[in-house]
Amino acid sequence: MAQSPQYRLTTPTSRIDITMISIRTMHADDIGLGLRLKDQAGWNQTAADWQRFLQLGLAGCFVAEWEGRAAGTTVVTEFGSVAWIAMVLVDEQLRGRGIGTRLVAHALEHLDARGIATVRLDATPLGRPLYQRLGFTADYDLARWQGVAPAEDAPAGVKPVADSDLAAVAELDAQISATGRERLIRYLHRQEPAAMWCLSSPGNLLGYAALRTGSRAFQIGPAGAVDAAAGEQLLSAAAHHAQGRTVFLDIPAQNRPATTWAESRGLVIQRRFTRMTRGTAIHDQPALLWASSGPENG
Repeated sequence: MAQSPQYRLTTPTSRIDITMISIRTMHADDIGLGLRLKDQAGWNQTAADWQRFLQLGLAGCFVAEWEGRAAGTTVVTEFGSVAWIAMVLVDEQLRGRGIGTRLVAHALEHLDARGIATVRLDATPLGRPLYQRLGFTADYDLARWQGVAPAEDAPAGVKPVADSDLAAVAELDAQISATGRERLIRYLHRQEPAAMWCLSSPGNLLGYAALRTGSRAFQIGPAGAVDAAAGEQLLSAAAHHAQGRTVFLDIPAQNRPATTWAESRGLVIQRRFTRMTRGTAIHDQPALLWASSGPENG
């Protein structure tokens, strides 16, 4: 298909030759590349995370090469009409050559060819201007909170998610995220079944929370709850599981009770993201999102 004008690659200098960049599909043999690049960036992903990206990506994970040398990555995950772009990483020795821009443009071309209406991502302050040039607009901000999970009692009433709970968890997640992420919910549960919890009242699911093991910290999320009391209990359940270990959780600015919970546990803001959308807007509920799953899938 013809390249849309919004994907035309603009760089600060005409000396950069984007014809030196080629893009190919990512495979399992490239997981080592992904781990090396995420270590350069100081990110938290593991080999299991990269395996999940490849499993859920529907051939939408890509490697950029510069003169035949593997130079960067990006991954795309589709959830029906909504897709997420993430893991835009470029080798530190090859930055400033338009490789990251080309990767994102290629991902967008791939999604347009598949008829995806909405594309989302979480941008760092450094990356936000690039995404704006590619047609993304800002939705809301999130903060990554970091600290050592305190010792606290397991909240009463919170229980591990069983296989029989997963459909209800996915339904509540879809109401909060406005995205059908059941494949993601089930995959996360399958990866670490003892690290996902839910809280119910008779006949109603009040919330859920997941936690996964990272290379630098436990990542709390996704987590969603219909009210503050449920959200606090679920984050406390995750903290109880991780107590004494470093945790990350990404909280939307609109969720003040979640922010208060993080502050009360001595966590501090490590960095900030902006959630951005290109295409058809969706109406998610960040005030009910107690922790994002991370920049990978929202």
